[in-house]
Amino acid sequence: MEFQHVDGERRASVKLFALSTCGWCKKTRKLLEELGIAYDYIYVDLLEGDERTEALDELKRWNPSLSFPTLVIDDKDVVVGFDSLSIKTALK
Repeated sequence: MEFQHVDGERRASVKLFALSTCGWCKKTRKLLEELGIAYDYIYVDLLEGDERTEALDELKRWNPSLSFPTLVIDDKDVVVGFDSLSIKTALK
């Protein structure tokens, strides 16, 4: 499973599980870019086979409901859905 990287300030390890067609996922990516945060993302809906299964298994660890977007910060903080205040707070 390969995440795509977006350059920016590396305040934390930030991983975004998203869908390519999800408006809230796009808003989350836009917010991270506006904040200048480096992050890695993966579009789960574009994966196939074992790679998709692996991504969903990892996502389930952080968000058992498997909803999108799911943002994982430093492997401890999780923000589910687009919540700009929670995202900004978790990144400080």
